Formats: sequence, structure tokens, C-alpha cells
Amino acid sequence: MAWESGWELKGGSSGGYGWCVSLLCAMGGVDQDLTEDALAELLTAALEKLGPRRRVLAVPPDLTRIHSQAGVLTRIAYQYYGDRLAAVLPALGTHAPLRPEQIRHMFGDVPQERFLVHNWRTDIVTLGEVPAEYIREQSEGKLDYAWPAQVNKHIADGGFDLILSIGQVVPHEVIGMANYNKNILVGTGGREGINRSHYLGAVYGMERIMGRAQNPVRNVLNYAADKFLKHLPIVYVHTVVGRGAKSKAFDYATPETRRSAQDDNRLAVRGLFIGDDQECFLRAAELSVEVNFEHLDEPITKAVVYLDPHEFHSTWLGNKAVYRTRMALADGGELIILAPGVREFGEDKRIDELIRKYGYRGTPATLAAVRDNADLADDLSAAAHLIHGSSEGRFRITYCPGGLSREEIEGAGFAYGDLAEMMRKYDPAKLQHGYNSEDGEEIFFIAHPGLGLWAHKSRFQ
Repeated sequence: MAWESGWELKGGSSGGYGWCVSLLCAMGGVDQDLTEDALAELLTAALEKLGPRRRVLAVPPDLTRIHSQAGVLTRIAYQYYGDRLAAVLPALGTHAPLRPEQIRHMFGDVPQERFLVHNWRTDIVTLGEVPAEYIREQSEGKLDYAWPAQVNKHIADGGFDLILSIGQVVPHEVIGMANYNKNILVGTGGREGINRSHYLGAVYGMERIMGRAQNPVRNVLNYAADKFLKHLPIVYVHTVVGRGAKSKAFDYATPETRRSAQDDNRLAVRGLFIGDDQECFLRAAELSVEVNFEHLDEPITKAVVYLDPHEFHSTWLGNKAVYRTRMALADGGELIILAPGVREFGEDKRIDELIRKYGYRGTPATLAAVRDNADLADDLSAAAHLIHGSSEGRFRITYCPGGLSREEIEGAGFAYGDLAEMMRKYDPAKLQHGYNSEDGEEIFFIAHPGLGLWAHKSRFQ
């Protein structure tokens, strides 16, 4: 795929609801490396094209997506609008609220008093409902419920004349490719909507969804957006972020190229796409597949994934190490997760209890638990997470946490590894991205699991 080296501005509106701006910015390529100054120039030009705005809401992700550059872009929007950037609503979904030091770390000088907290259980307005017959069709007859289109009350009733939905398009376990209307309908969504969309993805099959921009879960969200979000002044700001050492995904086709691959772990913004419709998202998704998706000609026998303790405090978040590598692991292989910051299972107390109770036992066991137990049936996003975080019995998952005991890890269905011992054996500071030889064994090392998707060809067509 070749991309223009310049950027383009289209459309525009003088304000108000019921407007259409189409594609405001489309710049990207596997060799692009957009600096903060370039991001500021591009975003500012797009905002100029939108015309004057009096009351703006920014909807970025939380600290777990800090690599998205959403913090930088939110700061640029604040520098442009000043007091007209009336509020910032992090799209927490089910995640814990940001602490003051996390806000400073990610968003810099954006005033802390502008930040709102999304509560997925209470702060919700239901805009409409996707009918059960559509969910039956998308789930291939496996599910029989309607899907409520829920958003945070500030989005529905906050009186904003511009809502900037900011985030990264990257492969995702529930929605195929993250962002676009997911940031609104799930990131600021409600308990029932999150539960049912996550469960749809899990029942349909993660391997059939990951890395695909169009899939049943996305179809449901698109249906809801077309029916229930059109009246809202939402503009999507999408980044595509990859590793900086290589211009595109590495080629591991031969042992020679595997061993010569180098990665300094510096990140690079490969694209910026701004608009109010699906074209903006699809262009970003097309680039993300090239930048973030690593195809392997042979499965990985042993993978080691490092979870940055500043980002990952729970298996709810840290299991990206499982989601993003599951299609690459060999049958009978091993995934070792170095998790110095992981001290709990769920970000939400109730979900933490459910994970401890039912564990990561695979799809058949989880579906049976949903059928037979009202507590899990009432929290389908937890059930979906248990399915996604399992190896389905194909390979061994050895978790090496900084704050959970052997009994807790093994009780949840994982093998336990001593963190200090494993960090000495597999030192993240000394390993390069990709294949390494350690004491005569070949391992595949990943430092940023949230940035990519790995699969060998037999598992992704």
C-alpha cells in the first residue's frame, strides 16, 4: 500500500448539529514518522477547517493506551481551544479512573479540573437499541438478545458543539481493530452494552475477528452509530503507531532474517486520520494492518512478553499478552508473561471476584459456567475476557506477577513463574524484539503487546 506523502483537507462546516465534515486529514505510510510538531500542524489545520467551536469535549483513552499519542493530541487541542475545551472524558470502559499523577503523565498541562470520570454502571444514557434479530444474524444464531446503544451522559446531554474522539487504530481482541465508534459506544458505554458486545465477539471467535476492520461486533456498532449517533458532532482523530526501528513489520521468513532483526523499541506515529465517518477509520485500519500485524511463517515455540508496570496492573489489562500472541503460539508451546506491575485480576472489584471464581479455563468451560451460574451470566464481559485470556488448552501460559501469589495465579488457571528468577533469565533490557537465543533456546520477545498482533499463516487467512 502506498500513501501520499502530504495531507489532505476536505469538507467543513460552520457549526451546529446535523453536520458532515467527511475526511479532514489522511496522512500515513509504513515509512512515515510524524513528530509532535507535525501532529500539531495537522490537527490544528483540521480544527481550523471545522470553524469556531464554543464548547468542546475531548474523549481520549486512558493510560493503558498511552502509546496512542492521544495524550499529546488532547494537549494540542487544549492549546488550540483553551477554555473552549470545556471537558475531557477518558473512555475508560470498565477500567479504573485515572489518578492525578497519571493525568499529568499522559496529558501534561491540561487542567485536571477539566477531567470527568466515566462510570460504566451509572453514568449512562441509552440512545436506542439494535434489535435481537440483527444480533442473531451477526452471531450466526448463537445469541438472542438486543443490544443497547449506551453512551456517557455528558456525550448525550452535555451541550457540546464538538466531540473529539481521539485514539489509536490497532488490532483488538473484541472489535477486530480498535477505535472509531467503539471509543464512544464501548469506551463511554454502559454495563449492558459492554457485556453484550464483548460476549458477541467471544462467542463468534477471537481468531475470526482480530485484525479485521469489518466483523460482527463492528457491524453492530456501525448499525448503532448510523441510527443513534448521527445527531452528535463527533469527529474521530485516529493515529497509527508502530515501532521506530523498522519502517514496517519485520519479515521472519528465514532464520537469517529472524536473527538479524533489530528493534530499539522507539515508537513512531505512522499515520493520522481525522474525519467523521467510516472512511477515516478504514484508511487507518488498512495502514495499521501493515504496521502492526506481524505474519510468521512458522509458529512460536516459546514467547516472552514484558508488561510495563506503569501500564499493566491487572490480568484484565495484561492479558493483551495472550490475546495478541495466541494465533502465533505453537500447539504445546509456552507463553511467559513478565508482569512486575500486576497485582490484581480485574480492574473492577466485581469482575475481579468473577475471574478468581471461574478462572481462565477456555471456551467450553466458560460457556457452561455462563449457562449454569447467574453471577457470570450477569457479567458477560467478564465471561468474554475469560475466553480471550485462555490458551484453549493449546499452549502453556506462565504468569510471573509482581503482586499475586502462586496460589492466586494457579487458582485462575495459569502456571506460576517467579518474577525475579524469570527476569534474570529473560532480561527485557537485553532482549531485542523478535527472536533471541538464550542459553541455547530460541525465544520470541515482545515488549509492547498492545501495539501489535502476531499470527502464523495457518491461523490467519
